Amino acid sequence: MIINNQISFDEWLKIGMKKGWCGPAVCYTHDGLPTSIKEDEELYEGDPCVHIIRLYEDIDDKKEIEANHSPSQWRKSL
Repeated sequence: MIINNQISFDEWLKIGMKKGWCGPAVCYTHDGLPTSIKEDEELYEGDPCVHIIRLYEDIDDKKEIEANHSPSQWRKSL
């Protein structure tokens, strides 16, 4: 399937959820980190790695967050 660059974010997210590639956008502060029971147990026993993709409200939000979070800078692949 080819997706042109005119797709909206909501459409893009729905495709990912429908294909099982991701869950819905949630708020870590209010909803908590979405984890499995195994990952919850690992939080107390070890160090699980749970990958997160941060959603930005706008370009200024992006710049401010990335300036305050160095891994967001050095993990950029583009």
